[in-house]
Amino acid sequence: MNNRRFARTAGWLVLPCVVAAGLLAWYVTREPASPFEQQQATSFDPALVSRGEYVARVSDCVACHSLAGKQPFAGGLEMATPLGAIHATNITPDREHGIGTYSLADFDRAVRHGVAPGGRRLYPAMPYPSYVKLSDDDIQALYAFFMRGVQPANQPNIPSDIPWPLNLRWPIALWNGVFAPTATYAAKPGQDALWNRGAYIVQGPGHCGSCHTPRGLAFNEKALDESGAPFLAGALLDGWYAPSLRQDHNTGLGRWSEEQIVQFLKTGRNQHAVVYGSMTEAFNNSTQFMQDDDLAAIARYLKSLPGDPQRDGSPWQYQAATARQDAPGAHTYATRCASCHGLDGKGQPDWMPPLAGATSALAKEDASAINITLNGSQRVVTAGLPDAYRMPAFREQLSDSEIADVLSYVRGTWGNHGGAVDAKAVGKLRGHTDPASSSPIILHMR
Repeated sequence: MNNRRFARTAGWLVLPCVVAAGLLAWYVTREPASPFEQQQATSFDPALVSRGEYVARVSDCVACHSLAGKQPFAGGLEMATPLGAIHATNITPDREHGIGTYSLADFDRAVRHGVAPGGRRLYPAMPYPSYVKLSDDDIQALYAFFMRGVQPANQPNIPSDIPWPLNLRWPIALWNGVFAPTATYAAKPGQDALWNRGAYIVQGPGHCGSCHTPRGLAFNEKALDESGAPFLAGALLDGWYAPSLRQDHNTGLGRWSEEQIVQFLKTGRNQHAVVYGSMTEAFNNSTQFMQDDDLAAIARYLKSLPGDPQRDGSPWQYQAATARQDAPGAHTYATRCASCHGLDGKGQPDWMPPLAGATSALAKEDASAINITLNGSQRVVTAGLPDAYRMPAFREQLSDSEIADVLSYVRGTWGNHGGAVDAKAVGKLRGHTDPASSSPIILHMR
């Protein structure tokens, strides 16, 4: 009797487990619905292909899926993750290694939902939580460009270095269910067309939050639009601190006008700053190619995002540095830095950026200041011409303690209040970063 009762009870317990396992298996392998499911043929009109090239520029697809000196979109770029290295894939129309066999629906699912044909989940290094906001029209144009405007590259993809079982991809479906939105951008009725266009670009194809929004414990962006205070509030990523894009006086765009934001995105510089770090590639391959109306829309949207004085701290005000000339690092600054940035820290706008009031000197995070001092900056390429001015690398000229001292001087002078830099932090970044290439990093898509 007891055995039969146990078997009956076990049977009732096994049944829901089997059902749950079946539902889980279905959920993690399912392919999301696409509005292009029944669309068998797509127009590849030259005008649509050209528009798709512009969408690709705005989306900065070339930066991640290309290597300098190699064929555009052939993949290969190594990206570090907490689990191991992954490599960007070949997204040319090559039928063996690329996306040449993708239908429009396949392409849509990969770009907007991170699901490749057969239900294989893409790592969220692909910013599909942002790209999901792309409009149907932009997806069609992007597909037309990749199928007709990009040359096929017979370049095999590089497997990831993530070990088993961490390389299993089905858990990504659960991550998506919790953190990835599923809807395209919907215009806010209370805002005008310019604001909505800016919001669309920043949140969607521009995927600005991928770098500038802090991430949670699950490596998710803490907010995906202006409804969340962390959205674009600044984040540490790959040895760089991507500053706030909100109206923070110290660490954001609070002192920038809309015109200065447009100038920065269009020319790579303004009186406040010059592009450096990861933003250099975004400028070289994306923002400088955007239409003026779109740049104005981005500026309008960013200027609408309020700052957080409690997080940002007391507003910076310039103070003369005469009382600090004997401070540690002052001599190094005078001999190594002042010729470009000035003894007064004011630089030579718009060419040599000021360090007085610079975000890197006011932010609590010191990674950007350390990284650019160690490794210098990439060439900025405007209208096809490399910039003549470039931050040199000092990793061979200065020790960890010398770099720490000079950066502590910069971050504590002229009213800057970013805080001192530890030599151990310099040593850590020295061992995990490489000097920036002096060669122009720009890729011609066609």
